[in-house]
Amino acid sequence: MSILAIKVNSVDIALLEHLRTFLTDRRIDLFHEVLSKRTRHFTVVTEDVFQLHNTSAVMRSCDVFGIQDLHVVEERLGKRIDKEIAMGAQKWVSLHRYNRLVDCTEKLRKEGYQIIATTPHDGSTLLHDFDVSKKSALFFGTERDGLSDTLINQADGFLKIPMHGFTESLNISVSAAIILQSIVTKLKQSNVDWMLSEEEKIEIELDWAKKSIKSSSEIIELYHNQKKP
Repeated sequence: MSILAIKVNSVDIALLEHLRTFLTDRRIDLFHEVLSKRTRHFTVVTEDVFQLHNTSAVMRSCDVFGIQDLHVVEERLGKRIDKEIAMGAQKWVSLHRYNRLVDCTEKLRKEGYQIIATTPHDGSTLLHDFDVSKKSALFFGTERDGLSDTLINQADGFLKIPMHGFTESLNISVSAAIILQSIVTKLKQSNVDWMLSEEEKIEIELDWAKKSIKSSSEIIELYHNQKKP
């Protein structure tokens, strides 16, 4: 179940407080520090990126640059996230998977995101000119094939990294890292309200605590059993 489906109420807060007793103060402080820098103003989407290590590396970049959500469209071929390459990022980044592109784009539009296709083609906005004030879902495709025509045709805007050599494309993981570093830096220097809400912070910290504590399922089950009248 997606962490966004968790209803935050007094019970969940009490559970979070209980789980904190199994964590060190240092880990709790680290959670709070990282959450203070996390954002959902931008989100990242990979479309049918068959190279497993590339999707995993993109997830790692999301974590490094404070992007909370990674959406993975696997319309043609399913895969798993390579934990070794993600280097633990799968614990901290909320992963959303889709079998159909339309399900992904519809969900993101309902959440207020504009659809931005990253493509080196003419007519794309240069990275340093990108308007960070709008909630944006950044779509990345493969280096060889790029994004699908379906996505390109329904995109609200296009974004590209300025290039000055013979090569016209970059590896997706490199592109994602360059773009995220640029727009996140620009975002945090702006007046845009980019931070997570307190409710989102509680939801995410609860998820992180569950993933950080050994045998957390048994601990939670025991907690709920003790709460029963």
